[in-house]
Amino acid sequence: MSILPKTGSACNLADFAFGVQKASPSTFMRSVYLDSHSTTPVDPRVFEVMRPYFTEVFGNPASQSHRYGWAADEAVQTARRQVAGLIGAFPDEIVFTSGATESNNLALKGILNASPPRTRHLITVATEHRSVLDVGEVLQRQGHRLTVLPVDRNGLVTAGQVQSAITTDTALISVMLGNNEIGTLHPIREIGEVARARGIAFHCDGTQAAGLLTIDVQFDNIDLFSFSGHKLYGPKGVGALYVRGRGESTVPTPLIDGGGHERGLRSGTLNVPGIVGFGEACRLARMARPCEGERLLQLRNRLRDGLIAQLEGVRINGSETRRLPNNLSLSFQGIDGDRLLASLEDVAVSRGSACSAARRQASHVLRAVGLTDAEAQGTLRFGLGRFTTPEEIEFTLGRVVQAVQKLRTETSSETPSGQ
Repeated sequence: MSILPKTGSACNLADFAFGVQKASPSTFMRSVYLDSHSTTPVDPRVFEVMRPYFTEVFGNPASQSHRYGWAADEAVQTARRQVAGLIGAFPDEIVFTSGATESNNLALKGILNASPPRTRHLITVATEHRSVLDVGEVLQRQGHRLTVLPVDRNGLVTAGQVQSAITTDTALISVMLGNNEIGTLHPIREIGEVARARGIAFHCDGTQAAGLLTIDVQFDNIDLFSFSGHKLYGPKGVGALYVRGRGESTVPTPLIDGGGHERGLRSGTLNVPGIVGFGEACRLARMARPCEGERLLQLRNRLRDGLIAQLEGVRINGSETRRLPNNLSLSFQGIDGDRLLASLEDVAVSRGSACSAARRQASHVLRAVGLTDAEAQGTLRFGLGRFTTPEEIEFTLGRVVQAVQKLRTETSSETPSGQ
């Protein structure tokens, strides 16, 4: 896995992948979109590849008695190769799902339920996505053992911590690659080495990183890998779980039965247009990675440095060296996050994970790295993407500085004297 792109590479940043301005989709409102960790727009090239599979090549790939089914099946197999190619897997190791949440559920529940009764211990990390932590709690209520490892102030867990947590009944280790809130990158390869040395299955949620970092599931010692189409400019509602084909120890019990699709691991008629789009999105991401990561890193650093230079009381959350190149999580001292978001109507950013938006409480990720509830409340997450331009970064920089200064002035005037 490549942690960060090398500055000064042979990439032509003006043409970083395919011409941002030419490919940039139109928007229904004039605003800057910096919430790419929650979702990304479908790349226009992906949409064009998908189009025929809604109305022309509409067959069921499981229908093998006529050309409509054959054509759909061929498209699915092409996409399977494209998806596998993004992460260094073999095509028959890819199981198509509805997205990373289902993939995480299939990996955790499937492996724990497939294990002998005496080997049902799950190890994971306090900053994981809710689709891992919530599943872990469900498994714990069902009688399995759960260990949730703490992280340091940068959001990192070490391979040594994982090794110390292993017991004789450990069946699965689940550690995400790039955090969806603070961008921290865990030492996946080293953790995978620990798991492999002990004969324990290793699952990695790579949803945020798959479109930006070079990943090789073989070299990185990963047995199960979850990712999703809509985080890398593909459609929503489609994703994949890589399942290493090295033996029965890493084969999960299916969550959905009825037809035996996807090697019996995920029954149901395949979402052909979505899968085709997911495959094309993976192909484009693989082509773009050498330049896109560097371009986003430079834009991210410009936004970070500008905000810190012009505002006092700004805290960077997450590791500054082991971090997704498109992620910036900042806490603004003395600021109410909801009021700040309301002041940024023309900039689409978020407080944290979109998947936890219904929970009116401080982010579990921010609490895990030591933030108080007040600090977490004043945190914004910026997620840069393929269509983010330097002009949008400059606009956002100015708007955030203006909004924070205005809110601090208002808060100061609202505070009674003597308090």
